[in-house]
Amino acid sequence: MAHIALTVFRFIQMIFALTVCGLYGVDLHAAHKEHKYSDAKWVYAEVVASLSAVTALLYMIPIVARVPFLFVWDALLFILWIALFGLFGKMYIHADAQGDGGIIRMKHAVWIDLVNALFWLVSAGGMAIYGSRLRARKNVGKSTV
Repeated sequence: MAHIALTVFRFIQMIFALTVCGLYGVDLHAAHKEHKYSDAKWVYAEVVASLSAVTALLYMIPIVARVPFLFVWDALLFILWIALFGLFGKMYIHADAQGDGGIIRMKHAVWIDLVNALFWLVSAGGMAIYGSRLRARKNVGKSTV
């Protein structure tokens, strides 16, 4: 039962990461069509979202989820998401959209960035607890002479 719950959680993480890929990808695609440069901030968003989506997909494989110290990777993804939230939050949270669909989309994207950050924070904490319990179980019954 726990594996099913974790798989559902990872699936939701993957969906939210792919949502960010779509939200930011719209602007990157538009810039590409107009032969303009791709802004590094949007590329950063795509990289973070892609790494998160692939990680969530890999974590759905039971053997991968049992690798020790994965919480470090999850914590790194949390930091990357928080940086992304801060970067775009500063640009868009207080922006006046005045009916501009692009600004409205980016305002929504900022809050989805925060949700992704919180997902990876929960994941890092859960993986740290799981890893410590797993190590404790392996050490039970071992004695030193």
